[in-house]
Amino acid sequence: MPEATAHVTAAEISRIAGVTRATVSNWRRRHEDFPAPSGGTDTSPLYDLGAIQAWLGSRGHTQVADPREELRTAVRLQASDPDRTTSRMGFVLTLARHSPDETAALADLADAELVARASEEVAKLLTSLPGPTPEPPLFTTSDGTILRALLSCVREQGGSVALAVLAERELEDSAATGVHGTPEPLAQMVARLLPAGVARVLDPACGSGALLAAASGRGATILLGQDSVPVQAQRATVGLRLAAPRAEVAVRIGDSLRADAFDGLTADAVVCTPPYGDRDWGHDELAYDPRWAYGVPGRAESELAWVQHCLAHLVPGGRAVLILPPATASRPSGRRIRAELVRGGAVRGVLALPPGAAPPLHVGLHLWLLQRPEPGGPERKSVLFVDTTGSPPPGATEQEPGTPRTGSPRAPIDWAGLTARTLAHWEAFTADPDRFAAEPGTARAVPVVDLLDDLVDLTPARQVRIYRTDIDPAELYTRTETGRRELTEAARALLDSADLTGWTASAPGGPAREWRTATASDLARGGALALLRTVPDTRGLEPGRTDPAAAPVLTGADIARGTGPTGDPAELGSTTAPVVAAGDVLVRAVAGGGGPMARVAEKADAGALLGPQVHLLRPDPDRLDSWFLAGFLGSAENVAGASTGSTVLHVAPGRLRVPLLPLEEQRRYGEAFRHVHELRARARRAARLAEETAALLVGGFTGGALLPSTTETPADAGPA
Repeated sequence: MPEATAHVTAAEISRIAGVTRATVSNWRRRHEDFPAPSGGTDTSPLYDLGAIQAWLGSRGHTQVADPREELRTAVRLQASDPDRTTSRMGFVLTLARHSPDETAALADLADAELVARASEEVAKLLTSLPGPTPEPPLFTTSDGTILRALLSCVREQGGSVALAVLAERELEDSAATGVHGTPEPLAQMVARLLPAGVARVLDPACGSGALLAAASGRGATILLGQDSVPVQAQRATVGLRLAAPRAEVAVRIGDSLRADAFDGLTADAVVCTPPYGDRDWGHDELAYDPRWAYGVPGRAESELAWVQHCLAHLVPGGRAVLILPPATASRPSGRRIRAELVRGGAVRGVLALPPGAAPPLHVGLHLWLLQRPEPGGPERKSVLFVDTTGSPPPGATEQEPGTPRTGSPRAPIDWAGLTARTLAHWEAFTADPDRFAAEPGTARAVPVVDLLDDLVDLTPARQVRIYRTDIDPAELYTRTETGRRELTEAARALLDSADLTGWTASAPGGPAREWRTATASDLARGGALALLRTVPDTRGLEPGRTDPAAAPVLTGADIARGTGPTGDPAELGSTTAPVVAAGDVLVRAVAGGGGPMARVAEKADAGALLGPQVHLLRPDPDRLDSWFLAGFLGSAENVAGASTGSTVLHVAPGRLRVPLLPLEEQRRYGEAFRHVHELRARARRAARLAEETAALLVGGFTGGALLPSTTETPADAGPA
């Protein structure tokens, strides 16, 4: 099979070499032998990857790309081939069945032996993957580099990371549009909105299988999925078998609306993030489809077609959670179908998420909570609306996913708090809809009759707005007084922190100080620190085995907000999580958003479990100062040089660089960084209290619960 010449951008060269983009630009200008562009444009040149690797090797630049980037590079050196991708995904699945010692033994094999073993093992299970079975030979000697890169990536970063890299190439060539991934924290929230004990769960547009994997962590044992993109269906199959090895998994290839692979099947629950804005969803050929029990969706209402498709696959009383764009709740063309869904009791709730909770990041998506009506079942008189758009939107992590790559000033989302508040409202509503206690401006159970107007607008912000009768003047006055006192105390503390002195210009009139640096990987090899992370277990362990009462989880959002650990240990699933100790340096694994990228674990953090989107660096106190390390590791330039990815920037901790300074000098820097951390934390608290107090006052004045002072101020006083 002919090999393709891979091309890389300047940004990708910087990631391969472990340097900044500015360094690559300097190489291009200063070295005549730097490879000339082999494609692209004058403003965005492309370079031959092989030539770049040869040039780096000739200059003694050791490649420090993390296993994910090394795998990506190896894949791009070969031509795109769906059969090869299928075989490689099968190899990821076989690796999950090996112990660490067996995997290490595979890595020690010669290329020919490794190719033969991989071909033999993968051939035994390829028929269980959706799509055509590749013809032998599954691998050739030219695949040795990729197989070794796969081994390294699976061992170091887990099978799901390897699957994502393998799928990238095929997805670039896919014609699918309007399809977006589901960040892990949102997938977990969706799963927790399902009733306890659901066994059979279907996702008719499953993508990578994130929603089904989350459902398996909540006890689902039969996972059914379908996706129109073959590589996504294969990725979902392998990923689900890794995440839920004891579950029954069946994923099919095809368009669920036009060619339903599960026609006639009903499930206990359905989860789905359907394609958005798809005008070619099959409106004409499906006009008389029996699924349209609530009305034939218009050409521009593909989302309402997916809503009815999901309802048709539920058992009576079964629940569905769909992630939909906000326009679905208010577009005039969908008014009649929305009215029938509400009138028939199929819509139980609509929850608005903050912008950035999931791609597309600039849109605040909605969760639609549906239930298939039961013949003779109870009358559903109201619909729950929850508006969480006032919650801090993510930069994303936890994407904890999805993080804007532009460095948006948005603060990372508090997924733990958001999920807890949302579940509390939903559980209270489902337990007794008639007695649901509204939270003005956030949550309200709206009678069905009030929704059936000319618009049938199901936008939560419209339905939860505060009315004058919702405000208790005495309670509001007490809250504003408490907020004012706390704000005053926070402002005084901020002034104390801002009184910082003790720094000087490094060389007045001269250049900035320079120093020799080493990567975190170099320091780890020398024993100056240890690199720890939360890793998945892939050998058939039961998901969710972590004891929820054991310890909270320290997340990337906690680092950005400067809070203690707030994550739910039940969401770690089948993972091995290190325990945080005081003095550890914690680095967010996803770059971008507001707040610091790194901090030092305090005594209050000790004993917490390390979240999956956090890297932990444990320094030797006799060789490295913790605050010195955190300050330099979290710098914007350092993080940029160690990040990979396009939409979501993943930080490779081993590529972060640290100055080589004596311990006594490290401590001076560390003390300065600690003061800066304290200043930032107090400023955030003061800003938060100011916003909360201002909002209470404005709401009180406009709602009539508070009255402005009648005391004449000096500025208003007239002449005596």
